[in-house]
Amino acid sequence: MPTVDIVTATRETSQNFLEKTPLGQSLHRLRFDRRFRLFVQTQNTQALPTVYNARINAADAADHLAFIHDDVWVEDCFFIDRILEGLSANDVIGVAGNRIRRPLQPAWCFRDEALTPDTVDNLSGRVAHGEAPLGKVELFGKVPSPCELLDGLFLAAKRSVLVERQVFFDPVFRFHFYDMDFCRTARREGLRLSTWPISLTHRSKGAFGTPAWRQQYRQYLQKWKE
Repeated sequence: MPTVDIVTATRETSQNFLEKTPLGQSLHRLRFDRRFRLFVQTQNTQALPTVYNARINAADAADHLAFIHDDVWVEDCFFIDRILEGLSANDVIGVAGNRIRRPLQPAWCFRDEALTPDTVDNLSGRVAHGEAPLGKVELFGKVPSPCELLDGLFLAAKRSVLVERQVFFDPVFRFHFYDMDFCRTARREGLRLSTWPISLTHRSKGAFGTPAWRQQYRQYLQKWKE
């Protein structure tokens, strides 16, 4: 049985996902590795947490789950090895995050609602960004490192621990803040979170500050109070 289930959602059709999206192209390149299965919700209109939770709750799910955006190029040909290594020492891993969490903090990389970047003393990770693979690498801080918050562009977790501790994604947060909420829930239940060295390029730098983002921020504060 495959050891890792890769879970994603896309607005594209099945064919366009494989041919046009960064993740589809990347996983086609990695098809030599028989240790993973791909679960993609195509032409998706559901909240990301709904898609992710469906795999957590699936009876045939692998015990190692990777949740990843469709606009991410996976450049690491040891991708599955990295996931297995990271989850041998942690319950949840990501490629970027923050070692601390502040009251009212609106994202893993910002200190406040004014979107003031946090400092390298608190941040961890390396992520490339760009419109093509092998983008410019941003150095956030030492990797690996225990974290309170992780970036939702890529998260991997032990399914057995998520189910045992009842840690799921909240569908209230359709696309923004689902990662913040998930990480806080995981930490509240005692899970170990950490960054891990995996080579990725993210085509998007996020939609921070947009009306939809601010609406979800208000919902996030209503739930967590700070």
